[in-house]
Amino acid sequence: MKIRTRKFLGTIALLVLAATWALFGMALAQLPWIAESGWRQAIYYVVVGMGWVLPAMPVVSWMQRPDPA
Repeated sequence: MKIRTRKFLGTIALLVLAATWALFGMALAQLPWIAESGWRQAIYYVVVGMGWVLPAMPVVSWMQRPDPA
């Protein structure tokens, strides 16, 4: 697969990942044990906000692989 195709598919995958992650994170933020405490909300949003990076790293490294010779 050419690098242009991988970058196109990877971009779509990252957009889907970010949208799904955000919706899932917002849904979980409504749980009573998170919603009733300000400091729990702050910790939750920092963790969830940074958490999408781990699943995105393999997609980005796959996108950056050089074309086979």
